[in-house]
Amino acid sequence: MPDAEMPLYDEAQIQVLEGLEAVRKRPGMYIGSTGSRGLHHLVYELVDNAVDEALAGACTAIRVTLLEDGRVRVWDNGRGIPVGVHPTAKISTLEVALTKLHAGGKFGSGSYKVSGGLHGVGLSVVNALASELVAESRRDGRRYRQRYAQGRPLGPVEDVGPAEDTGFEVTFRPDPSIFETTVFDFETLANRLREMAFLNAGLELSLVDEKTGATARFLYTGGVVSFVEYLNLNREVLHPKPIAFSAVRDDVTVEVALQYNDSYVETLFSFANTIRTLEGGTHEAGFKAALTRVCNDYARKLGLLKEADANLAGEDVREGLTAIVSVKLFEPQFEGQTKTKLGNSDVRGVVEAVVAEGLGTYLEENPGVARKILEKAINAAHAREAARKARELTRRKSALETASLPGKLTDCTSKDPAESELFLVEGDSAGGTAKQGRDRRYQAILPLRGKILNVERARMDKILANEEIRAMITAIGTGIGRDFDISKARYHRIVIMTDADVDGAHIRTLLLTFFYRFMTPLLDAGYIYIAQPPLYLVKKGKIEEYCYDDQALERLLARIGRDNVHIQRYKGLGEMNAEQLWQTTMNAETRTLLQVTLEDAVAADWIFSVLMGDRVDARRDFIEENAHLVRNLDTVG
Repeated sequence: MPDAEMPLYDEAQIQVLEGLEAVRKRPGMYIGSTGSRGLHHLVYELVDNAVDEALAGACTAIRVTLLEDGRVRVWDNGRGIPVGVHPTAKISTLEVALTKLHAGGKFGSGSYKVSGGLHGVGLSVVNALASELVAESRRDGRRYRQRYAQGRPLGPVEDVGPAEDTGFEVTFRPDPSIFETTVFDFETLANRLREMAFLNAGLELSLVDEKTGATARFLYTGGVVSFVEYLNLNREVLHPKPIAFSAVRDDVTVEVALQYNDSYVETLFSFANTIRTLEGGTHEAGFKAALTRVCNDYARKLGLLKEADANLAGEDVREGLTAIVSVKLFEPQFEGQTKTKLGNSDVRGVVEAVVAEGLGTYLEENPGVARKILEKAINAAHAREAARKARELTRRKSALETASLPGKLTDCTSKDPAESELFLVEGDSAGGTAKQGRDRRYQAILPLRGKILNVERARMDKILANEEIRAMITAIGTGIGRDFDISKARYHRIVIMTDADVDGAHIRTLLLTFFYRFMTPLLDAGYIYIAQPPLYLVKKGKIEEYCYDDQALERLLARIGRDNVHIQRYKGLGEMNAEQLWQTTMNAETRTLLQVTLEDAVAADWIFSVLMGDRVDARRDFIEENAHLVRNLDTVG
């Protein structure tokens, strides 16, 4: 029965949003968020449109420019957007593309056979979320320009003179009333453009930052093979050249490259029409099925698996695998505008057939490599069984059964994950101080003794045998790897709290490597944070202030003077008493936390393999090149 107190609603409560109003009202539905990720997505949409021209064979170069005044320009040398009057809209076709959702050349069969911008909303969404935008189309020997503000045209399309080439150019300023930040990150954009260059052999993509003078240019003739070689650059590979094959079947182009390394992690990235499918889909499922089947068949043919042996599991044959799976097809079915999963059912069979044939032929022709790969997979199967037994030790009977929680955990009293915090604290001493200083209602403390295992160089059985890792898994409650279930997370803030020294930085990196490799959804959900304890306590007379870095210390000394000043340098968390630790590092009203976000999985995979892998020279080079960079994280309260 309806609640008698609840007011009825009628036609007046039904809101109709005209044109691009819906985009400005609910931007997250179109670009994912209004934070840094959504901001960069605006550029990605424009680049995707330009790449569609390349896929149609009409574009060879794309350039992104970060202008000094904060605007961004995306240029391509494609065909340009038509500017004549649209037959049904009765306005310029350029204006239709800029103002009408689901308008574009991606829906019929004439303009684009393969397209990443399936939904036809990319250009209009960017226009809607820009405080100002200028579009220029170069075609038929002329330059045509139109200006906009918040998605509204400021005038008609103008002929502004002759053009020496063809193409399309958009210059826009993201609307500061929509976005939390309007500052673009050079490295984030460079990583995306590098990825697109790998997937489109022969297409040149470049990036220019006019403010800093930084430039980047990407052009790869090797395509997905070059992509795999890049990802494995800092790893010891089992065979010198990637295994690669491609084919066109039923109007679906399939490109696959794979190479095994001696690590224990799987690196698999899939793409549909050059769009990264974060959640996989039918193309990825077809690849995995074929890989598992072919490896099992060949292992039995070589006698590595006996008749009584169980088949290798998918995770066994993908241990140490680096692979790129790219498909290009007409009318891809993506889940949502952010295109995270491919749904075309027929693509699975096509990819499975191509991979089975290509990989089967390669293993037959390269028995030495085949044996190396299969022996690694069989060892992984043995480790998987050991890991299964170890995993049982980390499983809790119920999210509310605290009896199964690790003994070293001092839990909070709240059972609401949304308000609960878990502090992972370096050392028993600092852990004891944190327990005394915490708010027991919503803050839990888990001390970690020493440095945890480097999971980049360990199999799952060894990982789950590590006492500190088991304690974390059990306390967090989500499980690990393929058993991970984020709905069982007992805390929505997991805070890494370590000393502000080299050892503390190493422990943070070890923990972040663990979360990235085995609990990635925690990063995606924004549950992982880094505490910021102060480096200095400065006293002068009645003045007593904390400084969190050397720059803050210098600013304070410049303000209060350097005479009769006592400066205490904190070497570790244990040097603070409970009240000091609470006020500086744990109190939600006064602390600063850094939220760890995962902007680019390809870049993250590469960096973790550098920092935590076996290649000492690569790690040294990376540290020397990036020593001047403090962090690339979001600051939150």
